[in-house]
Amino acid sequence: MTVRVDPDETTRPDPAEPSSAPVTTGRRADLIAAGIAFALVVVAVVVGKLLWPVLLTGFGVGPLFGEWPILGEWFPHIGIGTPLAIIVALATAMYGPALAARLRWRTALGCGYLLAVAWTFTLAMIDGWQRGIANRLATDAEYLPTVPHITDTGAMLNGFARRILDFQPDSWPTHIAGHPPGATLVFVWLDRIGLSGGGAAGTVCVLVGCLAAVAVPATISLLGRHDLARAALPFVALFPGAVWIGASADGLFTGVTSCGIALLALGAARRSPLAGFAGGVLLGFGIFLSYGLVLMGPIAMAVIVVRRAWRTLAVGVVGALSVVAVFALAGFWWLDGYTALVERYYQGIASIRPYGYWVWANLACLALAVGPAAVAGLRRAGVTVFSGLRRRLTPDRFPLAALGIAAVWAVIVADLSGLSKSEVERIWLPFGVWLVATAALLPARSHRAWLIAQAGTALLVNHLILTNW
Repeated sequence: MTVRVDPDETTRPDPAEPSSAPVTTGRRADLIAAGIAFALVVVAVVVGKLLWPVLLTGFGVGPLFGEWPILGEWFPHIGIGTPLAIIVALATAMYGPALAARLRWRTALGCGYLLAVAWTFTLAMIDGWQRGIANRLATDAEYLPTVPHITDTGAMLNGFARRILDFQPDSWPTHIAGHPPGATLVFVWLDRIGLSGGGAAGTVCVLVGCLAAVAVPATISLLGRHDLARAALPFVALFPGAVWIGASADGLFTGVTSCGIALLALGAARRSPLAGFAGGVLLGFGIFLSYGLVLMGPIAMAVIVVRRAWRTLAVGVVGALSVVAVFALAGFWWLDGYTALVERYYQGIASIRPYGYWVWANLACLALAVGPAAVAGLRRAGVTVFSGLRRRLTPDRFPLAALGIAAVWAVIVADLSGLSKSEVERIWLPFGVWLVATAALLPARSHRAWLIAQAGTALLVNHLILTNW
């Protein structure tokens, strides 16, 4: 195989060499896949807003609480962020792919991060500073109102699981109860260093969440496909899910876990035990941010399998277990919290949200969060993986395809569990950033059009729906 050395990062196959499993056709199938996703969204809206109220009255099924299916209310509006978001979107679609291909790699990553931050903030500012950023984490169900009352973190950790169940005098608010204590600790630590209040917390969530625009392309590059990493960069930066990264705690979770995967890939590619251990620590901390982030496991394993880095897996597991040990010694055992959380989950509206609707409508929420390009890219990822398994070959595009398919498995498990009914447009953000990266598998000359479709999805959602997150 002829290779060209990229002085910035790694090597990539010569474009003139044919792939062992090329995916160069199928543009019509890409459009069909995107069209099916759009139809799913339409059906979810029609069923949820028109048919479900009839079923609710006639058959006593559970209510949907007004979701579209994303959680929010119909509220067409514009704001100061409207022209800015449109400018960012058009500039990215016009110049993003070319710049990502030509700039030095580290410069491209830095620009991708700044672009993601600009995109996320301008989308949030469509709703205005208070409604779009500052008040998001300051409602009664969120973290911030409780933070000033946590004066002893050791006592908080020791008694955390006991306070998860509802209908007790000292029950935690919804979001604190719904997550392990690591999430609450982050906001307590921010408060202790002077970053108190909703504005500071929301800004931190955006700045950390947008690290995914660096971590995801870096991971793809470290897995040996530097060209696809460059192609993925504009898509990850212009992520439609930025609507919920700014500003929800799930945005912060996305940044932490994506960096964990990138460090694991760095450890695998450079045979660095320290990087692998650090990746394990971040992923281990991830499961103390959200119980569902244990499902980052398939994505982590995709990195290990592609690189055949079993030593990195070992040190990564040690890193993750060290975090578990620290929390256990501090008084919180993860399984106790998870068991109590499942019981709390069914004490609330989840007990009446109908599984028969959300098991497929969740996927409509995800389609809005990742955009049509991700759906088309996943189609190509599936073709790539199937082709490799059938021919017993390793196609050039397999590393990126493997990441995407691993994220799909995580979503499937989360969906079928019944513990993700509604609100997945934000809950599944840590998986969504890996799904959207598969848009790099689409033909290069179509990237501008797909980027416009991605931006249009986010702009329509943010302008038509006043989202809860």
